[in-house]
Amino acid sequence: MGGFFGAVSRRDVTLDVFFGTDYHSHLGTRNAGMAIWSAENGFSRQIHSISNSPFRTKFEKDLPGFHAGTSGFGCISDSDPQPLLVRSHLGLYAITTVGQINNDEQLIDTYFSDHGHQFQAMSSGKVNCTELVAALINERDSFVEGIRHMQQIIDGSMTVLLMLSDGSILAARDEHGRLPVVIGKNHEGYCVSFESFAAEKLEYSVVYELGPAEVVRITADGYETLSPPGEDLKICAFLWTYYGYPNSNYEGMNVEVMRYRNGEIMARDEIMRGNLPKVDFVAGVPDSGIPHAIGYANRSGKPFARPFVKYTPTWPRSFMPANQDVRDQVAKMKQIPVPELIEGKKLLFVDDSIVRGTQLQGTVEFLYESGAGEVHMRSACPPIMFACKYLNFSRGNSDMDLLARRAIQELEGDEGQEHLEEYADVNTERGQCLRQAIAKQLGFDSLEYQSLEGLLEAIGIDPEKVCTYCWNGKG
Repeated sequence: MGGFFGAVSRRDVTLDVFFGTDYHSHLGTRNAGMAIWSAENGFSRQIHSISNSPFRTKFEKDLPGFHAGTSGFGCISDSDPQPLLVRSHLGLYAITTVGQINNDEQLIDTYFSDHGHQFQAMSSGKVNCTELVAALINERDSFVEGIRHMQQIIDGSMTVLLMLSDGSILAARDEHGRLPVVIGKNHEGYCVSFESFAAEKLEYSVVYELGPAEVVRITADGYETLSPPGEDLKICAFLWTYYGYPNSNYEGMNVEVMRYRNGEIMARDEIMRGNLPKVDFVAGVPDSGIPHAIGYANRSGKPFARPFVKYTPTWPRSFMPANQDVRDQVAKMKQIPVPELIEGKKLLFVDDSIVRGTQLQGTVEFLYESGAGEVHMRSACPPIMFACKYLNFSRGNSDMDLLARRAIQELEGDEGQEHLEEYADVNTERGQCLRQAIAKQLGFDSLEYQSLEGLLEAIGIDPEKVCTYCWNGKG
């Protein structure tokens, strides 16, 4: 994933960009950057790795080196280093992106194989995705034409910010609006942000939300639409269940409110089916599972508790190491039990999602080692059947990296892969078998998933406007 914050003003925006970008640290763990522009000095830029240290500590020392600029943006990136400075026939500009391109090699072969164009190779051998986006934009005679060209030919999703040599910012939401882009206003200028709360905390009033594929030009005097929004909105549901910060709103729906309601719906449906377990406490798997669990506890009448807490002063979620073995060890080290709330207790936990199950299995082992009598698990979203091809969520080399798909393969082989919809449905025999198989594998006393219908009910906007690819393959 990734996030961004930009501002254009009649005053120096460096601190706004610094703090606004920092407020997006929950969206990425690898790289971050800032670019500032002034009429006197042009562009200045810094990029740092944030895999072992958060954004704020890496960029605080750079602030004196940024010249006072009236335009700028910053990014948090879970992919390639950015923002980039690009010189082309369209002029000098800065660019940052959030998204994923699945056909990058094909695009290079099609558009650049006979042009003598060279791309800087990353350590993986892949090209920098943001550099490829810039090259595709430069294929056309204007920024707007280039952005539309790029969006239409990529397989995946791409949201883009451009900062031009006149200090204006172009913001382009991805083709189907899978990620949000909002514009805020104060008495001195405007900002553009992924998270609405970041704008509001910096005393900008959110005045506009871009539509799918819309391109907007932002200056200190206002904003104007350069390319109108499309009709086909498919915003990512995981913004509400997992990625989004509690204070943010997407398409008018607050994240925290959705999570409470989602937990309530899960408990309501279990009560209707008559399979709500008898437990001493309901708890959330910290941190994003907690509000789902509060909603579940409120509806079920079971007391909410925190049988374990995470020690986050040195390892907050926003910068976990990339190595999976180290991640697992860090996850284990972070879990601090409250023995009085675990020993001999029957516990029901709600997690925001179950992707590969690696860390969750460690959590269950930790709870039993701490004396738990029973551990029941609930997932705040349906079984994940497809690795995301739009935003890098649940990314992996194969769909078979996903816990649910592996379990189906073990249950029924290749035949089972033809019945994914049945396996996702708790009301079918296959659905029951999947839950029992995963519960046995990970050591739960019971396992349930939120239904897709329940999740969409909790989000509360038109279901046709929500991307559900991870669960049903329909993007």
